[in-house]
Amino acid sequence: MTTTTAPTASAVAPQRRPGLRRPSLLRLTGVELRKLTDTRAGLWLLITIGLTTAAIVVLQLIYANEADHTFVNFFVPSMLPVGVLLPVLGILSITSEWSQRTALSTYALVPRRERVVAAKLAAVVVAALASVLASLAVAAAGTLVAGAIGDGGGWRFDESLLLNAVVFQVANVLMGAGFGLLLLNTPLAVVSYLLLPTVWSILGELVPGLRGPAGWLDTGRTMEPLFTGELTAGQWGRLGVSLLVWLAVPVLAGLVRTLRREVA
Repeated sequence: MTTTTAPTASAVAPQRRPGLRRPSLLRLTGVELRKLTDTRAGLWLLITIGLTTAAIVVLQLIYANEADHTFVNFFVPSMLPVGVLLPVLGILSITSEWSQRTALSTYALVPRRERVVAAKLAAVVVAALASVLASLAVAAAGTLVAGAIGDGGGWRFDESLLLNAVVFQVANVLMGAGFGLLLLNTPLAVVSYLLLPTVWSILGELVPGLRGPAGWLDTGRTMEPLFTGELTAGQWGRLGVSLLVWLAVPVLAGLVRTLRREVA
């Protein structure tokens, strides 16, 4: 009769499982960029932005004077509707997690919520930069057509205008994302983003006592010099103060609220 002895615990080599690496911020940003087009609202918003930008250039080719058929005159107007619509995409990128009830799975896969928020903000910044490139491409196409059919087609372009355009689009989309973080509700965030700055602008014009503060806090006024030439130090200061109020404060307050909100 033979007997077998069970191996002692020290004789059995423990099996180590390779540690799971958390996804990098670059990979999370790529995921968030894909999410921008995953919903019908996001996809159609991007399509609308593209069609509107192209339509503005076509209307300029048809109705504007040939002397105005220049690269700059095509580029600047093509950015204005994008500056209005793109922040809505920034809002959707934040609030869709809560409206579509995907926040539970998102924050279960990436428990550190600040990394998810950082990826979302990076994704909308990339979208803003892409919109500037799209405006440049559309303006270039319009200038080529203008040169082929008439006396237009001037290519003179100030490099500072490109920097100002980037500041304009990035600031607008981050303001939208900030309202989304702060309110975490799509309709409320969209209405608040579109309404509050407009109401403040109207009050700054109507109420004499608010005209001074409006010069520092009305983004419509502080961003206007971005397309009229080089900004002075004072104009950059006013722009910085207005963005501190309408961009930095909502983003920081919204980040705190997002970190503390219970996912149900």
